[in-house]
Amino acid sequence: MAAYTLPDLPYDYSALEPAISGRIMQLHHDKHHAAYVAGANQALEQIADAQAKGSYATIGMLEKNLAFNLAGHVNHSIFWTNLTPGGSGGPQGDLGRAIDGEFGSFDVFKAHFAAVATSIQGSGWAMLCWEPLGQRLIVEQVYDHQSNHVAAAVPLLVADMWEHAYYLDYLNGKADYVAALWSIVNWPSVGERYTKAAAAH
Repeated sequence: MAAYTLPDLPYDYSALEPAISGRIMQLHHDKHHAAYVAGANQALEQIADAQAKGSYATIGMLEKNLAFNLAGHVNHSIFWTNLTPGGSGGPQGDLGRAIDGEFGSFDVFKAHFAAVATSIQGSGWAMLCWEPLGQRLIVEQVYDHQSNHVAAAVPLLVADMWEHAYYLDYLNGKADYVAALWSIVNWPSVGERYTKAAAAH
């Protein structure tokens, strides 16, 4: 069974400063993301062991552990590619038109997304997703890494709202952290994810 691996960052730890400090990026990637990768692999091993023994008393807990850790791995892997040193302006092309069509304007989308991100109770993520059944963009407020996520929705732009993502730099200033994220979004990468998701559905 193939094991999950921690992807390398596509930039140096300090490359996103001043929006996100190098000390946060190193801790976030090397400790927190790595822990989710390890947790997903451990859950897979334990599930395989339960299958081999025909012992399913703890299978529900093991599946929950897999969902939590694997979602953490997936979300972080997207998050790193959603960011780029210096940012890239705003959404262009098909994604830009889709955002304008769904939300009315980019500014309205940003206000909506920021409100979702800053009102999470506890730990979670704000996500711009492609929802294939309705063929539309939606904004999700995801708890932990996987709860409240719409089935089959494809994450395009994700903002990590766990305290480990911002607290060393912003303390409890969630709004300041979200405002800083706009300056480092990699919109071409988000646009590529949108194009692929829309074409596949």
